[in-house]
Amino acid sequence: MYRYDDFDAALVRRRVAEFSQQIARRLDGSLTEDEFRPLRLMNGLYLQLHAYMLRIAVPYGTLNAAKLRQLAMIAERWDKGYGHVTTRTNMQLNWPRLNDVPDILSALADVEMHCIQTSGNCVRNVTSDQFAGAAADEVDDPRPYAELLRQWSTDHPEFAFLPRKFKIAVIASKADRAAMRSHDIGLRLLEQDGARGFEVWVGGGLGRTPMVAQRLAPFLPEADLLAYVEAILSAYNSIGRRDNKYKARVKITVFENGLDAFRTLVEERFAEIRPAFDGRDRELLSHIRAAFAPPAWKVARTDAHDAALSDPVYRAWAGQNLSAHKNPDYASVTISLKTPGKTPGDISSDQMRALADLAEAHGHDDIRFTHEQNIALPHVHKADLPALHAGLKAAGLATANVGLISDIIACPGMDYCALATARSIPVAQKIATRFEALKLEHDIGPLKIKISGCINACGHHHIGHIGILGLDRAGVENYQITLGGDGTEDMVVGERTGPGFAYDQVTDAVERIVRAYLAQREGPGETFLACYRRLGIAPFKAALYPDREAADAA
Repeated sequence: MYRYDDFDAALVRRRVAEFSQQIARRLDGSLTEDEFRPLRLMNGLYLQLHAYMLRIAVPYGTLNAAKLRQLAMIAERWDKGYGHVTTRTNMQLNWPRLNDVPDILSALADVEMHCIQTSGNCVRNVTSDQFAGAAADEVDDPRPYAELLRQWSTDHPEFAFLPRKFKIAVIASKADRAAMRSHDIGLRLLEQDGARGFEVWVGGGLGRTPMVAQRLAPFLPEADLLAYVEAILSAYNSIGRRDNKYKARVKITVFENGLDAFRTLVEERFAEIRPAFDGRDRELLSHIRAAFAPPAWKVARTDAHDAALSDPVYRAWAGQNLSAHKNPDYASVTISLKTPGKTPGDISSDQMRALADLAEAHGHDDIRFTHEQNIALPHVHKADLPALHAGLKAAGLATANVGLISDIIACPGMDYCALATARSIPVAQKIATRFEALKLEHDIGPLKIKISGCINACGHHHIGHIGILGLDRAGVENYQITLGGDGTEDMVVGERTGPGFAYDQVTDAVERIVRAYLAQREGPGETFLACYRRLGIAPFKAALYPDREAADAA
């Protein structure tokens, strides 16, 4: 994991001191809320529905036990004893008091953390694969490149006030576990004819105008990464719209100008700025890469794991929450933060401390936040899996539902967010508890539900196998359903089924969709998404709107 050098530490401390002074001026009335707003947003502080919210950066989702324990302490001392893992692999505190924010920021700086560029029209937290450095199918660990981009973009003078926020994802395998094509820039590390480079995608994004990123460059040499990314941002900054914030994202810039015209502008800018990159970025990358060396692999027998599989509870957890590791004696573990009935993505301070202990004891002190609002331990020897499971079970973190219908992504919705037009969290809770009671989850198999409480799509509903969007219709919550979305390397935006449903009808509607799938699939091996792609939307609409189908038939 990357560790701060003197420059990093000094930069963060300066920002803490600067923002602390700005907070003091807001508290004494020297700054109005309108004057304070751009200052707080530059430091990840939002004013939500009931209180301030502080968004803490977790670059590419990577942290260690010391950082997680500090987050636990902060949440317990200055918030309500829990944190929320976001789809951008950050952590949010939903109840900090403004006068406590300077102390929180100082405590974060103590463990090399901050809130810089977690908001505002700048380059946001760079994300990556939660199994980076562990996945058997990756070319290499993509996180050094993500860290290079983080350092380059932090306080970049040209890109501090872009037309709109800007998001970048970096992966290194054909399998996309980071929803890369929903980003403004998506980068996939690959090797071609013995050379290393990047497939570059541009113009992805969800929100009110969902678009899947298009390929801008099939192979960008590794040495040109920073110069080319800067050229993309420079092109966007020069022609991106500033007259309408709903049309200001780079996806609209690419759409309105056309991919070829945008590529021409990028290539022209790239030719201009490339000479300025004289190799120092390559030296920096070499320095960064050393911080991401793999751990010293443990050598031990795996009999304990094999024996534990005789326990059906352990076997269910192992079958659902473990992923293959590049070292066959290891596994990558996903820890679900989606216990049915609980708030998706929330983790208590006690659970954070328990997980920190377990990561040190069994996971090489490597912890990852995932974009699906879970937590992963990427490196766990199979000999340690039974002890890890026992520890997770004691902490209430052993729910065996990763990838199943109750592993729901949900934005905060009207429980917290000032922009929300409908509730998200209670809808997720009702769906999860319904299918837990029905005991159908494992029979259903892989099925991703994603819920957003407004058109901004923070819950990624567009790319859910079942997507749910809550809207306000004349003061009443109304939930639209989309089907067939996919957030992987085959990314596609889901198709709207028809009229929306009232709050108390959503769970029943989802059950009708699922039962239609179970009735028409070609055996348990056919997933919901595969079944949907085979049959199309018609049979699912018939199940969703039975009264309409009957009326049409009459």
